Amino acid sequence: MASFIARNGPGGKRVWQAHIRRRGYPAQVRTFDTKAEAQAWAAGIENEIARGVFVSRSEAENTTLAGALDRYLIEIVPQKKNADREGRRVKAFQDRPLARRSMASIQGKDIASFIRDRQAAGAGPNTVRLDLALLSHVFNIARKEWGMGSLSNPVECVRKPKLPPGRNRRFVDDEQDRLLAAAQTYGGDIGPLITWAIETAMRRSEIAAMRWERINWQTHVLTVPWEETKTSEARGVPLSSAALAVLESLPRKVDGLVWSLCSDSISQAFERVCERAGIKGLTFHDLRHEAASRLTERGLGLLEVKAITGHKTVQMLGKYTHLRAEDLVGKLG
Repeated sequence: MASFIARNGPGGKRVWQAHIRRRGYPAQVRTFDTKAEAQAWAAGIENEIARGVFVSRSEAENTTLAGALDRYLIEIVPQKKNADREGRRVKAFQDRPLARRSMASIQGKDIASFIRDRQAAGAGPNTVRLDLALLSHVFNIARKEWGMGSLSNPVECVRKPKLPPGRNRRFVDDEQDRLLAAAQTYGGDIGPLITWAIETAMRRSEIAAMRWERINWQTHVLTVPWEETKTSEARGVPLSSAALAVLESLPRKVDGLVWSLCSDSISQAFERVCERAGIKGLTFHDLRHEAASRLTERGLGLLEVKAITGHKTVQMLGKYTHLRAEDLVGKLG
């Protein structure tokens, strides 16, 4: 049978401590504001023990979200592809009031409140969804690997923010010519980089990591190793004559890298070139949209385009392929 002991809590307030001891089970102790709450909790635990379905909640009740995030930062984050970025997200989460709560006490309503607070602070839908994905993974890992088998995942109980429609920005009128002219004036690698991105549909990080030894000049294929792809799957990128011309115009560097700009530097240089060209609302990543759309317009099938771009699914590719209605008119007859 459970026992209940009245004690003095913080500020001299009386609280009730419930104790449950059963042979073959770890002792269970929890404190409540009222005796009725303690009795209700104890009745639930004893019922689970009697039915043989009891799972200890001690670990989840004694571990704060901040503590779980600390462990996640040490054990899980280093295994992730974008470990630095994920680490910053974890540390930002640890500063939030929710992180001071025990894992067992966090409910769906708390997650819903977190979502509202993030939205009120100006966080966009995708940012909030990334926060929720991190939090959900922490709860799942804690339940499966850290001895918190009784823990439920509160993130699964709430509605996620709806994402806005995907970007469909493509070149308009003479924007490509203006962009390349401004890039030539700017100098450095950015001009060839723009042409390369349009011809290959490669991701910015993949382009920045390119090495000369991965180019097969006989087959005209560039190998992108699995470590450098977003999907962790290696692929070969077929090179057009324009892409090969870009490579042939570049000097060889001692370090073996094709480009002298890192991923972040590519974005910064591209922004400056867009400013010089008077082009607004265009990002370097939009060139991947442009390239995927052009491949489809050339008559390649979706599976062929998917093999080039490295998208995980055809559905994901659909978000990157934006065909112009005026370009399709001639195909209708």
